[in-house]
Amino acid sequence: VRGLTFVNSDVCFAFITVQTRVAYAEALEQVNVPFCDELPSRQAQLAALRNTEEFDVLVIGGGATGSGCALDAVTRNLKTALVERSDFSSGTSSRSTKLIHGGVRYLQKAIMKLDYEQYMMVKEALHERANLLEIAPHLSAPLPIMLPVYSWWQLPYYWAGIKMYDLVAGAQCLKSSYVLSKNKALELFPMLKRDKLVGAIVYYDGQHNDARMNLAIALTAARYGAVAANYTEVVHLLKRTDPETGKERVCGARCRDVISGQEFEVRAKCVINATGPFTDSLRKMDNEKSPKICQPSAGVHIVMPGYYSPDNMGLLDPATSDGRVIFFLPWEKMTIAGTTDSPTEITAQPIPTEEDINFILTEVRNYLSPDVEVRRGDVLAAWSGIRPLVTDPSSKDTQSICRNHIVNISESGLVTIAGGKWTTYRAMAQETLDATIKAHHLQAGPCRTVGLMLEGGKGWTPTLYIRLVQDYGLEVEVAQHLAATYGGRAFEVAKMAQVTGQRWPIVGKRLVSEFPYIESEVHYAVKEYACTAIDVLARRTRLGFLNVQAADEALPRIVHIMGKQLGWSEQKKQEELNAARTFLYQEMGYKTRSEQLTNTTEISLPLSEVDRYKKRFHKFDKGNKGFITTVDVQQVLESISVQIDENTLHEILNEVDLNKNGQVELNEFLQLMSAVRKGRVSDSRLAILMKTVEETLEERGLVSVDRSGGGV
Repeated sequence: VRGLTFVNSDVCFAFITVQTRVAYAEALEQVNVPFCDELPSRQAQLAALRNTEEFDVLVIGGGATGSGCALDAVTRNLKTALVERSDFSSGTSSRSTKLIHGGVRYLQKAIMKLDYEQYMMVKEALHERANLLEIAPHLSAPLPIMLPVYSWWQLPYYWAGIKMYDLVAGAQCLKSSYVLSKNKALELFPMLKRDKLVGAIVYYDGQHNDARMNLAIALTAARYGAVAANYTEVVHLLKRTDPETGKERVCGARCRDVISGQEFEVRAKCVINATGPFTDSLRKMDNEKSPKICQPSAGVHIVMPGYYSPDNMGLLDPATSDGRVIFFLPWEKMTIAGTTDSPTEITAQPIPTEEDINFILTEVRNYLSPDVEVRRGDVLAAWSGIRPLVTDPSSKDTQSICRNHIVNISESGLVTIAGGKWTTYRAMAQETLDATIKAHHLQAGPCRTVGLMLEGGKGWTPTLYIRLVQDYGLEVEVAQHLAATYGGRAFEVAKMAQVTGQRWPIVGKRLVSEFPYIESEVHYAVKEYACTAIDVLARRTRLGFLNVQAADEALPRIVHIMGKQLGWSEQKKQEELNAARTFLYQEMGYKTRSEQLTNTTEISLPLSEVDRYKKRFHKFDKGNKGFITTVDVQQVLESISVQIDENTLHEILNEVDLNKNGQVELNEFLQLMSAVRKGRVSDSRLAILMKTVEETLEERGLVSVDRSGGGV
């Protein structure tokens, strides 16, 4: 799909691609790549942080902007260090809408308010969009997005706005927007509400795997020689007195290895603060009197099954009930919907609220056909990200805040880069380094990041997955996933894959049956500086963002593999399991799933259905005990020649066992069926299993039972 998209793109995009490749070739000629084959280990990076006498630049913050600053600095031949207190992309950079875009609504505001600053921000973002699609082709691709129109007068209005978007992109347009008739729009997006639909407009933006993109930037910086270490926290800033002025100057930071607890000092000629929502915390570490320059805004997204949207067509709701914009996009074979935009408190563990989830579901219902029942139980994952908006601290309306960025240099020389958009991380990094070099009188070369290929970009082709299938015997879906995640480095992951012992696939044991993630990715994740199970669930793979129930099931295997590779004790393994489950429960929406089915869930079923479900329950509870256990279920399954392993049965019953006593009471089962009927819980494995067994017993035929995927 990616290959076809690029081939059919306008000639103008092909032209800019050639320009970018020329820039990339020129950049490569002047930059050495010391770690082209093997990345230094995390321990080696920590040793370099401790032992290097002085760096030119120390970047604090391993999100997209901080990683971009490190890559920009190291490719200018500056001795560069990058520290991140958690994992690379653990914050806002992994919780975006997954779009690489200029911002259609920002352009609308720029035109309506004659705001030149917003116009230039959109123009810059469209330039960066083209560059990012070129330097990481495996992680990104153009995506058509449909804007449905339900009033005739809106058609020319929206068409003019979208055409202006194309016009501002100029030679860097991806593909020209176009108008669709009602019938054609429904053909391409059959789930769309047809009532009063007059047509639609389709325009193009980019889409990417945000956490993997962030990681690719950080790993690329490491390959070019930057000393990059995650789980390295800044305890306080180091300062020295300038002999000429007598003023204190920032000259590094005292850091702590979060994993071992050891502290050490990192000296640097200048320090860059790229900590996103935590910008003001570091500024106050430099000077307690520093005014706040960031106002955080929370954006919640939900993930739903892939059947809610076409495979290669997104949807834009330009005016929700409260004036916000909602995107409805295919992503990783699922459907992502969001986002909200509301003021929030700064926290390292933002939690999606039920109110925000229901707001998004309500807006989605407004645009989908009544034939499509949008169920609360179909929410497979939900998360909240904190946007670091630059604003006047007295402002309360975060929606009117410009997403532009600022570069600020304090009296002590601390350089702060704040605000901005994911798409413009590279331009922000360039501007930051230009200002840093000038203010600190550093000897450095010009910026070389335009066209500079990111980790995995080199060697990737649209047909690379075929070689993986042919050379290693991987499933096609797994091979496509590896190629789209690791690019040219996919062969390294494939080489580590274990033999399955089956006729096909030959290698590649899946972590969970319905997703293409395989065990060798956990091994490879450690090479990519993964230190915890959460790193693997959320950022090396995206399982935690796609389906929290599946992530929870894959977790024990992930911990086992990492524990073996990193030498974890049994206590450490248990700590990792607990931490990861807390992450899934709080930050990825598992908590909201459990709240859909509780001991207090009302049983609101017609008497006829209560009788029907009681009869179904008693097919398993043959002793009329009032509850069923795994033994009861196993006996019934054996009677119809169906086998499910004991661990899986425990998991299935545990989902419904509200009081966690190891058994499912009749009342719990009726509460489950009531929640299913209301749409608050969908695809419950126990409900499907018991229904299938009942039908099989009646028909005396063998029906296979597939796991459902679950919902939150």
